[in-house]
Amino acid sequence: MGRRDQDVHFLASKEEVQRIHEKMNELGIRSMGAYLRKMALDGYCINLDLQDVKELISLLRRCSNNLNQYAKRANETGNIYESDIKDLQERLEEIWTDMKEVLVRLSSIQ
Repeated sequence: MGRRDQDVHFLASKEEVQRIHEKMNELGIRSMGAYLRKMALDGYCINLDLQDVKELISLLRRCSNNLNQYAKRANETGNIYESDIKDLQERLEEIWTDMKEVLVRLSSIQ
């Protein structure tokens, strides 16, 4: 690494500076310059695309609404249609499969 002759500045709020000091203390680092340089060069940011999770939530909402409709119909008529229950079971199984895939992807983030 070459000579450190470049000056880098940025502004931070009081709360951000306090959090930086907390993180430095957690790691046992005393030099803010060393900490900020290390984080800028070797740290990483994670940008999660949660679209899959949002879609799963939407599917769960629909299944929940269907289940409520089935329960209402069962209470009103005393009948439960096997095809409705089968459809709901299949949808829930798909959601579980998709959720497992999302969890595997999330667990691989380091």
